[in-house]
Amino acid sequence: GGDHTITYPILQALAAKHGPVGLVHVDAHTDTGDTALGEKIYHGTPFRRCVEEGLLDCGRVVQIGIRGSSYDPDPHKYCREQGFWVVPAEECWMKSLEPLMTEVRVQMGDKPMYISFDIDGLDPAYAPGTGTPEIAGLTPAQALEIIRGCKGLNIVGCDLVEVAPMYDTSGNTALLGANLLFEMLCVLPGVKTL
Repeated sequence: GGDHTITYPILQALAAKHGPVGLVHVDAHTDTGDTALGEKIYHGTPFRRCVEEGLLDCGRVVQIGIRGSSYDPDPHKYCREQGFWVVPAEECWMKSLEPLMTEVRVQMGDKPMYISFDIDGLDPAYAPGTGTPEIAGLTPAQALEIIRGCKGLNIVGCDLVEVAPMYDTSGNTALLGANLLFEMLCVLPGVKTL
């Protein structure tokens, strides 16, 4: 639902219960900006606000599919300084992400973690219905590998954001988003699947 600002209050509530949580964040953008049009809270800033409030276990944050143009010569510097693991989309091109998710599982361990999936992490060929599309993104199969690769982890919540159906007359983005949410529900702790 909604844009990526919704993740910020969700993580506030989860951190109040569990302490700082790990994060598997799939997105074209790191969403760690400071301000936009003078505002500190918007869809490009939630994870900076989360860091500032101590909501994230920064050594257990992985951002997958990051790409796109930037105004900064080192656009991932802030993330690296916080201890985030940034996986640019180009490191994912034309390969299975199962090996990556094996490493992510080790990083997450058995502590509480959250999945935040921005639909623009996927290539706009598959998910054009979003406000900030970026070319050369992940495939739906890779999205499934990421989500299914989280099965068995201590997932305390998840979201799927930035679906904007009015930008996709085919309905494919909404279909993909709904299916990815279903997959996330299937990997929650205690859910039995065949």
